[in-house]
Amino acid sequence: MDKKYGVYICTGCGIGDALDIKGLCGVPEGEKVPVKTHSFLCGKEGVEVIKKDIADEGVNTIVIGACSRRVNYDIFKFDGCIIDRVNLREQVVWSHPRSKYPVVTEEQKDDGIHFDSLQMLAEDYLKMGMVKVKKIALPEPYKVETFTRKILVIGGGIAGISAALDAAKAGYDVTIVEKETVLGGYASKLRKQLPMKNPYDSLIPPIIDGKIKEAEANPNITIKTETVVARIAGQPGEFVVTLKKPGEKIEFDVPFPLPQEMKFDESGKELDKDKQFELYQEYNKGKLDILKFDPNGEKFGAVILAAGWRPYTPEGDELGYLGLGKIADVVTNHQFEQIAAKGKIVRPSDGKEAKSVVFIQGPGKGDDSDFDFAGSVTSLVALKQAKYVREDYPDGKAQIIYQHMRTPGLWENFYKSIQQDEGIFLTKGDVVSVGQSGGGLTVDADNTLLGEKIQLKADMVVLATGMVPATADDPVVNLAYRQGPAFREIGLFNGYCDSNFICFPYETQRTGIYAAGGVRRSMTIEETVEDAAGAALKAIQCIESVNRGVAVHPRSGDMTFPDFFFQRCTQCKRCTEECPFGALDDDEKGTPKPNPTRCRRCGTCMGACPERIIGFADYNVDSIGSMVKSIGVPSADDYEEPPFRILGLVCENDAYPALDIAGMNRLSYSSQVRFIPVRCLGSVNVIWIKDALSQGMDGAFLLGCRHGDDYQCHFVKGSELASIRMEKIGDALESLALEKERVTQFEIAIDEYDKLPEMINAFVKQVVELGPNPFKGF
Repeated sequence: MDKKYGVYICTGCGIGDALDIKGLCGVPEGEKVPVKTHSFLCGKEGVEVIKKDIADEGVNTIVIGACSRRVNYDIFKFDGCIIDRVNLREQVVWSHPRSKYPVVTEEQKDDGIHFDSLQMLAEDYLKMGMVKVKKIALPEPYKVETFTRKILVIGGGIAGISAALDAAKAGYDVTIVEKETVLGGYASKLRKQLPMKNPYDSLIPPIIDGKIKEAEANPNITIKTETVVARIAGQPGEFVVTLKKPGEKIEFDVPFPLPQEMKFDESGKELDKDKQFELYQEYNKGKLDILKFDPNGEKFGAVILAAGWRPYTPEGDELGYLGLGKIADVVTNHQFEQIAAKGKIVRPSDGKEAKSVVFIQGPGKGDDSDFDFAGSVTSLVALKQAKYVREDYPDGKAQIIYQHMRTPGLWENFYKSIQQDEGIFLTKGDVVSVGQSGGGLTVDADNTLLGEKIQLKADMVVLATGMVPATADDPVVNLAYRQGPAFREIGLFNGYCDSNFICFPYETQRTGIYAAGGVRRSMTIEETVEDAAGAALKAIQCIESVNRGVAVHPRSGDMTFPDFFFQRCTQCKRCTEECPFGALDDDEKGTPKPNPTRCRRCGTCMGACPERIIGFADYNVDSIGSMVKSIGVPSADDYEEPPFRILGLVCENDAYPALDIAGMNRLSYSSQVRFIPVRCLGSVNVIWIKDALSQGMDGAFLLGCRHGDDYQCHFVKGSELASIRMEKIGDALESLALEKERVTQFEIAIDEYDKLPEMINAFVKQVVELGPNPFKGF
């Protein structure tokens, strides 16, 4: 498009009071770009000024100097126009009061000593906005070639059937695949289930049978039992899925990555790439490469993964001290459910009535934790199964020993109803051992509330072992992705396959595949039904977003996608390997093969590429690099003691909002820092930092989300990858005789905005103590 520029500056919200607006207008005027001001730019009259210029003057490339881009985004949205928002309010005048940064008087101007830090800050941001719109283009949507709205549901239990029904009712065709011969999963093996509505005090018959009948009668639902996924190839909107019978071996079985131990020779030296590829082919003999699509495969727009769970099975003698595996009448809660489902509760050892049952909720022996994969569900199951005992035997007795009794939300009503039962006793205790005595069992425990030792006699003991997600044992989805068939680093999250980030329930690390039920976390039937609805809605959102040619999440509606200049690609594979979402495959030479609708637009590939050949229409190495170069860096030629300049590359997801909140609370920090928002710290290309320092800036830092076990990165790996790259840039700085302390990385959560001033000012002080950048002025 032929760009016609227009700059619009708001003077409201204290901007006009704090800044020299005439001087600020001089920035675009100096480049012969029209500029207009308005006292209430986001108001009807202010917006009309911009709309009139678009209609009458053909303005299509707009810079708005006003409030943060995080507010009024709907007001300052003009279709067909390139727009950049320059944050003069929250990150300039609200966070840098004139009481701290006074106006320079006429006498002080041009004396080589005094300077207006606040005005400099505003003008730099305006320059950055102007150069950015010059370097970016208007994005165009990406449309897939063979789009379909069909949804695949993997798993025919309560989660899968519920999700299928919800999607079908919304008008979508759904296929359910279930590896067993019948639908229902573990929900069909229950004696009763927890209540699903007020007053939450009575157990109800399982709802699964009704759900199955409803699914079988729905014309939009196709059911395939004794069927598993051999591979899922392609991308959202046009997944190509190969199905098969369990245990069947076919050429479209997905190849698995070469095991780590096979990548090294006997001496421990890593094999070269050619040898590894040879071993990979041998390891996957008989399987076609991931780039080979099944011509008879079924097309799906999105996938709902509802493969369910299995009962946790303790290994070896793990719970032997509690009698499991040694005493027949010590069982898991799952085994107890099977006994109860057959009729009256009887002991496995001799078939006699089990009128006294002890339910143990934790491993004991001073361990305050739960059994593996346990949680609120196991607490509720213990309450439910205690009620079974009382239903079967009016004179029966159930004793629950717990360290943590979790009954969230309205389940508290169910807990209270159990407390009213005179035959059910709850004791906060620490179990020491379980043994046999006189034809029955004895449970020794410490009452942690009263500080007393107790011994209970019982006919049976039930251990509250948890629910292991199916994805902990098997990839299930069998993705034909270069990063492998399973979800990446799933072992870090105990096999649960969702994003493990509170902001994005249902989402996995693979776009277009949404988790529901036990593969996401342990949950009750009621929670599972609700969860399935969420996953169905996400699948529908994905399909419709792909149809519009926009990103699904978390940058919902973004029309950009990564563009590659393949002529300069060195096949280093860094983009393929570092992408958190498996959006890139590669051929046998290592050339990237993009799958745009898998992409979440984080830009990690852009940050990874050493050749800088990857970019987006409105976000690329050149646009950010040009913004860096547009920042004014005063030197000794300008002032006797020139102000320092420090670059802050700021993640737009947590850190940038935190800066805005700091401004809203009038928290002040150094005016010597210039912030540039980035999509994710993973998108930061180290060339930006090198450029900043080579032009004389005194320091640079990254400000983004937390990484590690408690990661908060919206793109999962961004902050972690950035920290690795920052370690390497430190070595490069030392080779240039620059202290590595001039560059650092900070992590912050959005609600830690109050820590920002101290964090920023401390780093500025550290850089000032190091002294000016020796490259300044060259």
